[in-house]
This record gives sequence, C-alpha cells and structure tokens, in this order.
Amino acid sequence: MKFISQKEKDIYYMKKAIELAKNGEGFVNPNPLVGCVIVKDDDIIGKGYHERFGSNHAEINAINSANQSLKDTTLYVNLEPCSHYGKTPPCVDKIIQNKIKRVVISTLDPNPIVCGNGVKKLRDNNIDVTVGILEKEAKQLNEIFFYYIKTKKPLCIVKSAVSLDGKIATKSLESKWISNESSRYLTHKYRNKYQGIMVGINTVLNDNPLLTCRLNQENVSHPVRIIIDTNLKLPVDSKLVKDKNNKTIVFTCCEDSEKSLVLRKNNIEVVLSPKKNNMVDLEFVMYKLGELKIDSVLVEGGATLNDSLFRNNLVDKVKLFLSPKIIGGKDAPTFVSGDGIDYLSDAIQLEIKNVTLIDGDILVESDVLN
Repeated sequence: MKFISQKEKDIYYMKKAIELAKNGEGFVNPNPLVGCVIVKDDDIIGKGYHERFGSNHAEINAINSANQSLKDTTLYVNLEPCSHYGKTPPCVDKIIQNKIKRVVISTLDPNPIVCGNGVKKLRDNNIDVTVGILEKEAKQLNEIFFYYIKTKKPLCIVKSAVSLDGKIATKSLESKWISNESSRYLTHKYRNKYQGIMVGINTVLNDNPLLTCRLNQENVSHPVRIIIDTNLKLPVDSKLVKDKNNKTIVFTCCEDSEKSLVLRKNNIEVVLSPKKNNMVDLEFVMYKLGELKIDSVLVEGGATLNDSLFRNNLVDKVKLFLSPKIIGGKDAPTFVSGDGIDYLSDAIQLEIKNVTLIDGDILVESDVLN
C-alpha cells in the first residue's frame, strides 16, 4: 500500500491498533483497552491486544506473535507502554530488548505511575517516539479508564427505556417490554461492556431480575451486580442470591447481622453504608466501588434510584431508549421521580452526543453537564 506521507501511514496503522484494542471490551477492566501492531516495510508482522485483566499487555502479545526479527521495525500502540512492574513486567523493556526502531503512540497514560515515563525511557534508549496520532479517538476508546484514573470512582451511566411521554411502566407497574428486541440486545452489549450493574431493591422485589449478560456469543463478561438496599430486604430466595456464579454486592444501612450472615453464606458481599437522606449514601457507594476496582456502573434501576443519583450529582451519562408508545396516567412512574424542581434554571443539563434509530425505537445518548 502506498502512502502520501508519514502521517497518513501512522494514521492507517494506528486505526488497526485501535480496532484490535476493542476486542478486549468487557474483559480487561479496570485496565485500559490497548491494541498494538508492528510494521516492517509497510507490512504488519506482529499484532496483539490486551485480552484479559492480569494477562500480557498488547505490546507483548504483538511482539510474541511476530516470527522474525523486530530490529528496525515500527510499533504502533494506542496507549503509552508501561514502564513499571505490575501484574506483568514493563512493556518498554521488551521493546528496547527487541531493538524496535520507532514507537508511535496515540496518547500518554493518565496513570501517574506511567504518565510520560514510558516515553522517556524509550527516548533515553535512542528509540524514536511519536505521540498524538489519533489521540481523540484513543481517549474516546478509553473514556472509562481515563475517568476512573482521574476520579477514583466508576463512570456512572443511567440507562432506561421509556415511552414517548416519559413513562417506564404502566400504573400497574408492567414494564415488559417498553423497548423492542433490538434495543434490549444493545442493553446486553452494555452489560458486557460495563463492569457493574446497579439497581435499587424495589426493582429486585418487583422484577426478581438476574442482571446477567445474555448475549449469544462464546465469550461473555457478566457485570458485578450492585444492589442499593437501605433496609436489607433482599429475599434469600431471589434469583440474585440463588445465582452463585456471578458476584453480587449489597449496600445497606441495616445492621441485621443474622440476615447479613445468611446472605454472605450465599456468596453475597454485604457492605454497611452511612445513611444520607434516610437511604444508602450513594456517594459513599461510588467511592467504595472505586476501591473495589470497579471502573464503570450501568444503572438499570427505577425512578427513585435515578432521582437519588441525579440529586447527588453522580450521573455522568444517560442512555435513554424512547419507544413509540404513549402510556399516560399520573400513577404510571416516570424515568426520574422525586419532588422535581420549581425553576427551569435548576434543571439537570445534558449534552446530546448521539441519536440513533433502532428498529423503531430511538436511542438518545447524552453527557451530564452539571
């Protein structure tokens, strides 16, 4: 393939690295998504991506995949190679040992342990380093990682399916199904992507959900199930308790040692939370989840939990599936409950990032501005 300029060539191969990185989605958290290709004479001779948390980094997999000398080659990677010992040895050492001539990087690693140190070590060893190729795309790819490193808490995404008049259920609380099958399939892709899924106890009592990822594919990542249960009402015969294959964390303010003991015997992690506004302190929850290395949370709760999260300024993104239905009725629950506001100036402001038509439903994806 002929390239007009070096930059065009760098962009071409970096796109390959970014596409490779996406294969790790759902399996590497809280690590970043990283892909790598090694190029010699305009041919890719090695490639790899970070496949699972704790396993080899992308650079090592790419180096190991090459069946020839890597001397004088160019390595493309969407995140700065690590320079420290963690679960794996430093990637920069392997790059140096293999006499790779040039390294092209999309963006520096925001982790203070790495940031700039990998580039410095490569340059100190006379390796030509270029930084900034497809930087915007690389940061978008690892939005969760960058946010988690910066804030020490998970990215919080509220997802809901509503009728055109904003209802999440009928007045009898029937909600299956407001959205269509294609929208529900996409929801399971989110469950595969994000590390945690959060609901309130009312959702558990009303729906008895399993909260797993039900994609029809070989490799599936099930989210950690997070239950906000102020008074520890979680039934011991619920699907969540019976399913011992997937992790569940219950946040509660109730010091019912007997109930807690029963739940813990069923592999449920029970975390005692401070109380705020007569319920679990959700800010405490988010920082505790960060300590537990959970970098992202998909909220699939009801109106009460959504309201509490918004009021505490804990929501970062909203994914709203709009279904072409009118439900009506003052007793039918809306997407967000609570007392509401008196003035429009107090409204939660969103920036719509994407609008997608999904077989008749409309998906509106927004960032929370305040």
